[in-house]
Amino acid sequence: MNVVENKQKAKDMPLYEHIYMARQDVSTSQVEELTKTLSELITSNGGSIGKTEYWGLKSLTYRIRKNRKAHYTLLNIEAPAAAVAEMERQMRINEDILRFMTVRVDEHEEGPSAMMQKRDDRGDRGDRRGPRRF
Repeated sequence: MNVVENKQKAKDMPLYEHIYMARQDVSTSQVEELTKTLSELITSNGGSIGKTEYWGLKSLTYRIRKNRKAHYTLLNIEAPAAAVAEMERQMRINEDILRFMTVRVDEHEEGPSAMMQKRDDRGDRGDRRGPRRF
């Protein structure tokens, strides 16, 4: 294959955003190792990982399998559907993974995701009150 055919083949592969939640009692290094294992699984099946973001240990709205918190990780994936299906199959077997979600997208976002961007804690609410009166 020449370079043009290679680019066309890569362009035809679908893009996915994949988020998974790992148990709270798993260490950060174990989450990174899990991410590395999933990335190797995708690349061995003909795909590639664009960006990975570790969002940290966050509180859950409700308990999932007796866990009140979870480690969140985002993966931007460019891979055939069979590779993603195999990754999801492996994740269902793994006891350290509480939940996962894969969404097909038209293109990946550039730069950090919305979860990684710094926000003001108060937002617009601080401006609505007006001046304080004593």
